[in-house]
Amino acid sequence: MKTFSVSHKTVIVVDHCPYMAESSRQQIECDMLTKSRAQGVIPLAPVSKSLWTCAVECSMEYLRILYDIYPARKLVNYIVSDSEFHILNSWRQEDQSVQELMSALAAVGPPNPREDPECCSILHGLVAAVESLCKITEYQHESRTTLMDMAERVANRGRIICLTNAKSDTHVRMLEDCVLETIQEQNKLAAGSDRLMPIQQCELVLVHIYPQGDDTLVSDRPKKEISSVLNSEVHSVRAGRHLASKLNVLVQQHFDLASTTITNIPMKPTLNVCEQEEQHANTSANYDVELLHHRDAHIEFIKSGMHCLSTSRDSGLKETVTLKWCTPRTNSVELHYCTGAFRISPVDVNSRPSSCLTNFLLNGRSVLLEQPRKSGSKVISHMLSCHGGEIFLHTLNSTRSTLEDPPSISEGCGGRVTDYRITDFGEFMRENRLTPFPDMPVDAAGRAPFERAKAQLERHTRYWPMIISQTTIFNMQAVVPLANLIVKDSMTEDDLLTCQKTVYNLVDMERKNDPLPISTVGSRGKGPKRDEQYRIMWNELETLVKTHVGTSERHQQVLECISACRSKPPEEEERKKRGRKREDKEDKTEKNGKESEEKGWAPDSERLKGAIEREKEEQSESEVIKDSPDSPEPFNKKPRLATEELLSLEKSKGPVSLLSLWTSRITQANSRKHQEFAGRINSVNNKAELYQHLKDENGMDVHENGKATR
Repeated sequence: MKTFSVSHKTVIVVDHCPYMAESSRQQIECDMLTKSRAQGVIPLAPVSKSLWTCAVECSMEYLRILYDIYPARKLVNYIVSDSEFHILNSWRQEDQSVQELMSALAAVGPPNPREDPECCSILHGLVAAVESLCKITEYQHESRTTLMDMAERVANRGRIICLTNAKSDTHVRMLEDCVLETIQEQNKLAAGSDRLMPIQQCELVLVHIYPQGDDTLVSDRPKKEISSVLNSEVHSVRAGRHLASKLNVLVQQHFDLASTTITNIPMKPTLNVCEQEEQHANTSANYDVELLHHRDAHIEFIKSGMHCLSTSRDSGLKETVTLKWCTPRTNSVELHYCTGAFRISPVDVNSRPSSCLTNFLLNGRSVLLEQPRKSGSKVISHMLSCHGGEIFLHTLNSTRSTLEDPPSISEGCGGRVTDYRITDFGEFMRENRLTPFPDMPVDAAGRAPFERAKAQLERHTRYWPMIISQTTIFNMQAVVPLANLIVKDSMTEDDLLTCQKTVYNLVDMERKNDPLPISTVGSRGKGPKRDEQYRIMWNELETLVKTHVGTSERHQQVLECISACRSKPPEEEERKKRGRKREDKEDKTEKNGKESEEKGWAPDSERLKGAIEREKEEQSESEVIKDSPDSPEPFNKKPRLATEELLSLEKSKGPVSLLSLWTSRITQANSRKHQEFAGRINSVNNKAELYQHLKDENGMDVHENGKATR
């Protein structure tokens, strides 16, 4: 099917009515001689262009960019409207040039401000534009002739750009209605004609131009569908540089163009064309030049996800890619591997930097362009070169060439990667293997086999990490049952019980403090601690289940089970918190002990302090265990040695050796492991008193030899 896009035919209608002769009020200084002017000479007064002049200049700039980048197959018909319409060129390829249109506009001349405005209207030009779109171009005629019996498949689309000074929003709606009625009438006439084609789609772009300093009477409006064959959009723009910037943006949108700004262009040492200018005779400066080209020149940036876009200097409405100038090489024999070549057009064609750059390239030189980077090696991505008198922007291959050997599976875009889940991916391919069906059976939901296969592939790839170091749950054998069942379209009651059992097994692993297969790639030391490992595991498991939670109600129950198991009672959280503090302090004490052994000295007071701190931690932990309803009652309720007693012992007996402290600690720890002998509790000087109740009963005093005295 031969189709032609909307950009194949463009009709530009410029208002030539008397009100277009009004001044744009943008001052232009004509007297540049400020220092060399003789005394008594009156300086030249500034001038301003009319609305007609601004519209013609901006439309010619629109066409210049179009013809530079698309010398063929993009056709423009230029129409001037006043008391009648004036068609300045035809759809023929030989009439498509800026020189022809400028000569025709010179013959038309500026609008006459003394002409009767009631006799002039932009409607004449809009009606002529619709009639012109119905005419067949030579490219459309060639396609119709080639297809012969299927000539109706050749599409006829077009765009109308109207530059006028509208009165109000009501006036704009009246212009849109006029265009729609004309399209409907012309389609009826074209249906029975061989030299006309009905319009399948038309885009109307109304540009309202008003002088600077005035308030606009027309509001902007984005693209809106008026009917099935007509879309309309309205732009309200001030005359002058604002209108030029607006048409520069429109030409990029209409013809799928992009902007590239070349920075750090050295003028004097490299571009010797401009050395004769007196202003820069003894200086060297760097300049920037903005170029327009087809958007495909940036396709490598889009594929790689690189963000090289920045706001253009001339207009904040458009974006540009910044590339840095490289010093050109004189060796013209060197060839570069290019993936594309695109024509370019300078945005400011008459500026000194643009003319110097184009002259430099037309002399047979080539310029390499690199991506600006803050660090790392430079990457040359584009090249400017001239072929047959036309300048092209070449896209260089900055990644692996397709002419080389195919890359290994262990190599990726970001560098060499060796831990891909190759085995898991093979299993994934086996599970999603397609098999041909002879009769294409349909399931209960009315889906064909290929639709079910696409749905299954979508479910399996909602969360599927490609690298081993980026996942935890897919490296655990305990999570395999849940991972295989959660991707199913529907789950049975047994599947739900299996998933819940898997979650409970993970909870049991966390209670036992079992290690997890956490990757330590890119981290220092042994990696995250055990609590952090389980937190990462639970987060990833919850992410996996959340991607399938909307599949069925049982999938939601699996997520609820995970959420319930992750929420722990406050006693357990406090116990784990104290356990973490104890581990940190024990590691710190062990580290300090090793350092003191290496130095050969350790004060006894520091050792005593460490023992006291550890005893405090054990006492607080025992209180938590005691408060827990599941904890058993300890055998020995004998109070431990208080901190004040240890300090008084140190003061009374002097410095205590480390062996004495350790022996005392072991003795106390062993005494708490069994029920204490009752006689030892009431002993005096480590001697148990016999017949304790004899004195109370008989009033006798018992001595050590067993004799009683009164």
